[in-house]
Amino acid sequence: MSGNGGGKLYRKVVQAIIADITAGVFPIGSRLPAERDLTERFGVSRPTVREAMIALEMQGLVESRKGSGVFVMASTTDPAGEEYDIGAFEIIEARRLVEGEVAAVAATEINDAQLAQLRVLVEEMSQEDIAAAEDADRRFHIAIAESTGNAVIISAVTDFWDLRFRSPLAREVLRKAGSLGTRERLEEHGRILRALEARDPVEARLAMRDHLSRVIDHLLHVNEAEAVERARAETAQRRRAFARRAV
Repeated sequence: MSGNGGGKLYRKVVQAIIADITAGVFPIGSRLPAERDLTERFGVSRPTVREAMIALEMQGLVESRKGSGVFVMASTTDPAGEEYDIGAFEIIEARRLVEGEVAAVAATEINDAQLAQLRVLVEEMSQEDIAAAEDADRRFHIAIAESTGNAVIISAVTDFWDLRFRSPLAREVLRKAGSLGTRERLEEHGRILRALEARDPVEARLAMRDHLSRVIDHLLHVNEAEAVERARAETAQRRRAFARRAV
């Protein structure tokens, strides 16, 4: 993913879209350009556009309609007056960079009691209660940080998780995406655990980074699914129109 160049990229997209809405480029009731067009226009990644659209939706400026697209619902005269949040993609990208290295350090420092704790937490991730499984997920990652014995690392990893809940934008992105899935969660955390048990820092780093990369892919897949559904709806609409003309 791209760096933010001194300012959050999704904010720049939000501000530009707000300016266009205010100027009447996108009047109320009109549909915004497709995600692909916006990524090309702004030179940003799909996650950045995704977060920008959700931020606009949270402000009541647009509405995402399943199978149809994103539509303008209101206009504003104050494009700079809105306070924004940290997005879920930003948090996970930071986690991927930092927690990969944390896992590598943990592989050389972790003790048997700490490994036993991680095994219990992986077991707890298998339960059907999604909230409880996600809490076990959180404790798993923080426990790995704790095994480094570095208070700053522990604080940083804990803060990453807390940001998920403090940031309304991050909460909304994650709510829309839903859970990663029990099987995937168990497989990926199991791989991290095995690398730590083997005291293999290279594999621990790779397993952690791969896991968090797949979390990003999962968030993007939700957007892909919406795009596929929208394309199917448009195709069905064209078929109905053709059938009416053929009568």
